[in-house]
Amino acid sequence: MKLFCLAAACLLVAVASPAQEQPIQTIFKNGRVGGYAAISNKFTTLAGEFANMPQVYGGVFINRRFLLGVGVAATTNHIAVPDVHSERPGARMSYGYAQGGLVTEWVMGSNRAAHLVFHLFTGAGYTVQYDRDFSDAGNTHQSLYDQNWFMVAEPGLQLELNLFRWMRLSPGISYRQTYDSQGRGLDDTALSHWTYSATLKFGKF
Repeated sequence: MKLFCLAAACLLVAVASPAQEQPIQTIFKNGRVGGYAAISNKFTTLAGEFANMPQVYGGVFINRRFLLGVGVAATTNHIAVPDVHSERPGARMSYGYAQGGLVTEWVMGSNRAAHLVFHLFTGAGYTVQYDRDFSDAGNTHQSLYDQNWFMVAEPGLQLELNLFRWMRLSPGISYRQTYDSQGRGLDDTALSHWTYSATLKFGKF
C-alpha cells in the first residue's frame, strides 16, 4: 500500500510540474520560400542531327537552396527523317521532340555572385514525325505520324551568375537519358545525348 501511495504521489508531481517547452524542429529551419521562372535555350542532337530546344520551367525556391517545380521543352528546327525510317518516303518529313515533367535544382551558395547549381529533370518524353511543308494547312490534323511516348531523366550542372537581385544567368551542361523509346530511327541510343544550355532566371531568390 505504501508503495502504491508513493507511486501515485510521484505521478501527481510529474503531471503538476510545468513542462519545459521544446523548440519545434523542422527540415527547412528558416522557412524562407521564394520562387523563380526560367527561360532557356538548349542545344543538342537527336538521331545525330542538330536540335534547337527552347525550354521554360519554374517553381518554389526554399531557403535559397532548393527549387521544386515543373518544366517543358521542345524542338523548333527541321530534323530530317531518313527515308528508311520515314512514314512518307520522299516527303520532307521532320522529327519533333518534346519533354515535360518535374524540375528540381540544388543551389550551392545562392548569395554569391557566382555559384553552382545541380539541375535535374525527370518526366515524359514524346517524339513524332511530321510533314515540314506547312503550305497545306488544311491537312494539319493528318500530319502527325509515329507518335511515341517514353521516360526521360536529365541531370545537369549550371554555373549561375547573379546579374541582379531578381535576375540570374545560368549557362550549363546536362545529359539526356531516355528509357524505352520506340520511334522509328529514334531508339534510346539516338535520343540520349549531351545538351548545352543558356538560361535566364527571374524571381525572388
